[in-house]
Amino acid sequence: MARKEAMSIPSENLPLHVAIIMDGNGRWAKERHLPRVEGHRRGVESVRQVIQSALSHQIKVLTLFAFSTDNWKRPQKEVSFLFDLFLNLLQTEVEGLHQQGVHLQVIGEITELEPKIQLAIQKAETLTANNTTLHLNLAINYSGRWDIVQACRKIARQVLDKTQDLESISEQSIARHLSLVGLPEPDLLIRTSGELRISNFLLWDLMYTELYFTETYWPDFRDEALLLALTDFARRQRRFGTIDA
Repeated sequence: MARKEAMSIPSENLPLHVAIIMDGNGRWAKERHLPRVEGHRRGVESVRQVIQSALSHQIKVLTLFAFSTDNWKRPQKEVSFLFDLFLNLLQTEVEGLHQQGVHLQVIGEITELEPKIQLAIQKAETLTANNTTLHLNLAINYSGRWDIVQACRKIARQVLDKTQDLESISEQSIARHLSLVGLPEPDLLIRTSGELRISNFLLWDLMYTELYFTETYWPDFRDEALLLALTDFARRQRRFGTIDA
């Protein structure tokens, strides 16, 4: 039913930019008496399916929150597994994404990652740089507060260098230095696993974003679950601070 209903959504009622907080891998594994890493491993297939679904619905931008700056607090074994998994994906999946016209960008404090991961990111971004079918952002070692702070630092350097006038700093000048510069702000934010918060994700960019929360754990979030979110979004009336017509 959800698939049939969503397929009938007019293209103008679909979001241009979907952002997803991929949550619940550990709880998915715990409920099945499996190691937490098995939840992360299963979650990779959800990533694959959501990317394919975004392509089929001609969504232009997909942003996935993969690793927060707060996730370093997790057990070292789990963190190492996550980055090994990420590196493997960069090495095995990017060519296929490139063939489908996906432009891959990694946002976050990349300089804190291992050199081999930084190199793999650079290669993936270079390979896919000219693709236009889908802009895929992977947020790695990212936080919304970090994003705003790093933008402010860039502006402060410009003021010190006298290439930016202090009085001319505006919302627009800050936005030009954020990670998602040049892209439309998210129309729809999805968070899986039943948690009702945005967890320091895209704090600047979510001003008028529609929020969608689902009880589904990320490893079970597949095409059908995304279609339910898109259908719900299509029913909403977005006013952007105005009143009903």
